[in-house]
Amino acid sequence: MPRSELFPPIEPFQTGMLPVDGLHTLYWEQCGNPRGVPVVFLHGGPGAGASPTHRRFFDPAHYRIIILDQRGAGRSTPLGEVRANTTELLVQDLEVLRQRLGVERWLLFGGSWGSTLALAYAQTHPDRCLGLILRGIFLMRRPEIDWFLYHMRVIFPEAWTSFAGHIPESERGDLLEAYWKRLDSPDAAVRMAAARAWSVYEGACSSLLPSPELIAASGEDNHALGLARIEAHYFRANAFTPEDALLRNVGRIRHLPAVIVQGRYDIVCPIATADELRRAWPEADYRIVPDAGHSAMEPGIRAALVQATERFKDLR
Repeated sequence: MPRSELFPPIEPFQTGMLPVDGLHTLYWEQCGNPRGVPVVFLHGGPGAGASPTHRRFFDPAHYRIIILDQRGAGRSTPLGEVRANTTELLVQDLEVLRQRLGVERWLLFGGSWGSTLALAYAQTHPDRCLGLILRGIFLMRRPEIDWFLYHMRVIFPEAWTSFAGHIPESERGDLLEAYWKRLDSPDAAVRMAAARAWSVYEGACSSLLPSPELIAASGEDNHALGLARIEAHYFRANAFTPEDALLRNVGRIRHLPAVIVQGRYDIVCPIATADELRRAWPEADYRIVPDAGHSAMEPGIRAALVQATERFKDLR
């Protein structure tokens, strides 16, 4: 019977801080088998950071598990920094880390924004990829961003009312700019309050059934600040040109093995986007989880992701 549960908790066998320019230093770690098949975990957000649980999607006896916190996120410094923070630079950072660790080719594993970054990296460096495991597809197009800011209220009106309610009614015509003004305020209390409101909104909409644990984690200071500032920054300033570039360039990676895992009731990254990617990439193994939303920790999503990493054990 295929494995469906996470692997037991593990600790890294190596950690480090990688300076990538005069401003940003990235946290990275390696777990599992030092001589195993390399897999890099790309966290969501952007800005959410990685956690110890993310190590557990992979069999540590087989995989060399590489995890990093992207610019401005998690344990990387400075936390929440938006200067010199673009998709192109994140792709460049992955190449710097790959070379630093002596990895020739690696498997990419990314959900939500992590799927965006995985696609951007793979389309730039297809020769460095063994394959892709993607979840909760997000392509960072304007309709997807507007859905997040305004239209998730169709399903989660209470959460959206709290999110919008943090902003005076006179500024709600442009929630992104109104939030950014507060997230970039010189007043730390103003920044933190806005970050918490933004992050809790996302957390409240991320699971099919209510998850008090997920909402509580979303409100934690470091997580909220990194997520909200970096996410708002990317929504404002990092659109692809053309907007559908990741779909247009799928031809560069269609030869690579891929699994796409999508919750049927994902409200943060609705299934329509994953369906567009599937139609552009018919060779990919497309798995719809019928009883799940967005979070990787929902039972059906978690099981599908573990099963994908188990099926990919024959990659070399």
